[in-house]
Amino acid sequence: MGKTAIYAGSFDPITVGHLDIVQRAASIFDRVIVAVGNNPAKRYFFELEQREALVQEAVAASTNVEVVRFSGLLVHTCQELGADVILRGLRSVSDFEPEFRYGLANRDLSGIETMFLISDPQHLFVSSSIVKEIATNGGDVAKYVPECVLAAILDKEST
Repeated sequence: MGKTAIYAGSFDPITVGHLDIVQRAASIFDRVIVAVGNNPAKRYFFELEQREALVQEAVAASTNVEVVRFSGLLVHTCQELGADVILRGLRSVSDFEPEFRYGLANRDLSGIETMFLISDPQHLFVSSSIVKEIATNGGDVAKYVPECVLAAILDKEST
């Protein structure tokens, strides 16, 4: 059986930076699971069902990538789905410290290792938060998100 990586996030919305990590992971691992998380304490731009659907549409061309929802501890989802590695993307040095702590805690809880992929330099500043800020203030986010997300943002703005 091949190696399975899980890449988790809120993906609110999924960006070209996220997609770059997914595509690169799909070339390294036999199976990549994109886990769309939901935290009841967080306010989201898109509801969970729409975030999951947008991620599904964005990764549809990758045959070894699947999309699931999760809540609770990521390590429990990893164990349920047979993930060998937790995958995280790093944009900057400031991303490293909290991701490092989470990686250590996840390994302590479950024995599952965390692997970091460094973002493509052209995507270093792209984040879901920046996309939402630009979009809610009337800016053009077309180069930061896949087409399906752009359509969903424009639809949301028109209602």
